[in-house]
Amino acid sequence: QVQLVESGGGLVQPGGSLRLSCAASGGIFSINAMGWYRQAPGKQRELVATITSSGITNYADSVKGRFTISTDNAKTTVHLQMNSLKPEDTAVYYCKTNARTTGWGLFRDYWGRGTQVTVSS
Repeated sequence: QVQLVESGGGLVQPGGSLRLSCAASGGIFSINAMGWYRQAPGKQRELVATITSSGITNYADSVKGRFTISTDNAKTTVHLQMNSLKPEDTAVYYCKTNARTTGWGLFRDYWGRGTQVTVSS
């Protein structure tokens, strides 16, 4: 069973930094992409940043220049370095991976349980 475990959330003042991490495990054969999404109270879940297995990244306009997504060498852990945080970045941040568990299986999305990020003075 594929599992994603997020860490690194917390409370930070405006202008501060946090680093989120998400480790994927549990019978993964290959990963197509990993990413971070967020959901603020009363709002829909939205894309923050994604990275493919070949290293191609994509960012929401609202975080470009402030957030950086990266993976470890094994490409099973994804990080999100968040700098210059703003109150509007406050949300639950979810990790997602598009992966398959066998060489002949279909790629599907797996989600973590989320980690709270609160930006407030």
